[in-house]
Amino acid sequence: MTQSFRESLGGYDPNAGRSAHAADKPTLIPVPSLLRSLLTEHLDPGYAAAAEATAAGKRRPRWQNWAWQLAGALLIAVVFATAMAQARSTATGVRETQHALAGSVRSAESATTDLAARRDALAAQVGAQRRSRLEGDARGRQLLDQLDDADFAAAATGVIGPGLTITVTEPGGSQNLSDVSKQRLPGSQQVILDRDLQLLVNSLWASGAEAVSVGGVRVGPNVTVRQAGGGILVDNQPIVSPYVILAVGPPNTMKDIFERSSGLQRLRLLELSYGVGVQVSAADTVTVPAGSVREVNFAKQIGQ
Repeated sequence: MTQSFRESLGGYDPNAGRSAHAADKPTLIPVPSLLRSLLTEHLDPGYAAAAEATAAGKRRPRWQNWAWQLAGALLIAVVFATAMAQARSTATGVRETQHALAGSVRSAESATTDLAARRDALAAQVGAQRRSRLEGDARGRQLLDQLDDADFAAAATGVIGPGLTITVTEPGGSQNLSDVSKQRLPGSQQVILDRDLQLLVNSLWASGAEAVSVGGVRVGPNVTVRQAGGGILVDNQPIVSPYVILAVGPPNTMKDIFERSSGLQRLRLLELSYGVGVQVSAADTVTVPAGSVREVNFAKQIGQ
């Protein structure tokens, strides 16, 4: 390596430390340089020490190397065994907690079902008493007609009549979906989301439906269709595939309009892309149940 090249790299300067006042007797002061050492000393000092130890016969015996390797392997095995034991003990506790929570949920669901049945029975008794008290005169019958109209608008009464039945079924096999729905539910086979059923229900209303139910739950003014994790809730009640949507109304007219609606077009796209099952049929008799009876805040008898 030439002197000019070393100077350009900022390495050792041969003129470094030379006294300008004593030109006849220059004094050189060695200046260490990291770049110079990197360019001239290519081997790590540890390699040289190891080579010297080997040459002097001070190399570590082979059995010592095996002992250290065996100790390391035993240490790794102990760590893995401890981790597995902890995981098993934790899994047992998690399973017990899950069973306890599942039992509590089933008990709460049973109690809720019993209370809902009692509530509906009491509401039916109240309705019967109200009707028997008001049917005696013209004023009472007029009031009953107004109450019936209000109950129908609030989805508080069951409806039977001609209409449409729409059955939507999730695909049977897992597919590699890439849309936003699968990004929200990784590893799931669910394709139908709450917004799909919402669009479907709105399309039925726009097609002339007079009463609609989703999964056996009446859709009324205070009812929502929303996503909860991997499930769909209608009025806070879980529904599962196949999703059956019933709509009471003029079947022929309603079907013609519904065939061109955005809700059915969305389902047809999912059917073509992901294998979702979609079936639309007209029927002479469709039964839509009554919705949940809402809480009565106060009441008083007329005339007092």
